[in-house]
Amino acid sequence: MGRIVAIVGRPNVGKSTLFNRLTESRDAIVDEMSGVTRDRNYGKCIWNGIDFSVIDTGGYVEQSDDIFESEINKQVMLAIEESDLILFMVDVTVGIHELDKAVASMLRKAGRKILLVVNKVDNNQRLLDAHEFHGLGLGEYYPLSSINGSGTGELLDAVTANLSSTAEEELPELPRVAIVGRPNVGKSSLVNSLLGEERNIVTPLPGTTRDSIYTRYNKYQHDFLLVDTAGLRKKGKVSEDVEFYSVMRAVRTIENSDICLLMIDGTRGLEAQDLNIISLIVKNNKGMILLVNKWDLVEKENNTTKQLEEEIRRRTAPFVDYPVLFISATNKQRIHKILELVDTVNLNRTRKIPTSELNEVMLGIVRQNPPPAMKGKYIKIKYVTQLPTHTPSFAFFCNMPQYVKEPYRRYIENRMREKFTLTGVPVRIFFRKK
Repeated sequence: MGRIVAIVGRPNVGKSTLFNRLTESRDAIVDEMSGVTRDRNYGKCIWNGIDFSVIDTGGYVEQSDDIFESEINKQVMLAIEESDLILFMVDVTVGIHELDKAVASMLRKAGRKILLVVNKVDNNQRLLDAHEFHGLGLGEYYPLSSINGSGTGELLDAVTANLSSTAEEELPELPRVAIVGRPNVGKSSLVNSLLGEERNIVTPLPGTTRDSIYTRYNKYQHDFLLVDTAGLRKKGKVSEDVEFYSVMRAVRTIENSDICLLMIDGTRGLEAQDLNIISLIVKNNKGMILLVNKWDLVEKENNTTKQLEEEIRRRTAPFVDYPVLFISATNKQRIHKILELVDTVNLNRTRKIPTSELNEVMLGIVRQNPPPAMKGKYIKIKYVTQLPTHTPSFAFFCNMPQYVKEPYRRYIENRMREKFTLTGVPVRIFFRKK
């Protein structure tokens, strides 16, 4: 299950620096797909064997010179609603600011797990100055310097200790399928069409749908959990800023699923926000089926579908191997096809390829087209194996893995997709030292 840690605080206390420190060491490794937009404010971190996502709420809010209290309130509300743990950051050089008090009182009322982080503590005098933050009434604090990194380890120990104590919910071992997409694209209508009864009142208000509930879909030989993000809590007073929220919502939903049905609006085509969501799906290694909804409203010529499909894949490259389906959620057009595709993608996601077959096929391909020599040295790939991960990952063992470049990795991935059925699933390929 995805666990989310949010960083909140006034502007200029060092939230982004801490965010970068927590996420970058790992981001550089995880982001093996080139062309994946690195979301400034969302990253992965792993510490003590526990992985979690970090959100820098400040990055989502338009900052201006005069600090808008309302903007900070919005960040804090968002963190309270959407995260499992909140890092509240303050600045030792400024001391307790009026806004810090306001944030602290919001956090205390919400009763969420909070770690108070006192930043810019880089000498003994400042370590003494940090004591005044006991005055915020949030208990223990963690002094650190996000610029040079001192104190980060202790903070991370505390973060993972807090996260490991959050109980995992018990759900049957079934694939989890989430419907994601921009507000108003028809997610609730699709849930209703699939489940057959008006489960959520479909209101055309963006942002009315809240949080995740799981519904078991078990008919016509299909059995999976639908992660229904729709219709749980009515929106609070904070959701004026829809884009800002839909990214956060999407993060949580995607992390808690195995396969994402990404809905886009057929009347509007693929938009920037859709590409952001695709990047999150790929970054989290989830299966993907792209649904073009409201297709009944689109004026069609002979090859409209083919043109739009080509255009979509061109814009999501290099990840182009996924199903695209043109549907109408309200008219139930091609809804049954979604069920078949969910089964197919789930099969591909959990596919285990025998090592002997993998080596026979892939080493043959490598022999025909070996990696280009680097600095006069030849890279020899000796052995391939599939790694025991949730989604298809493969290790190619070779003498000089550091010289294998991105174009060759992509070439290998494309050949694998031709030889083994992996449609709808991001594939990870590692080159390792034998």
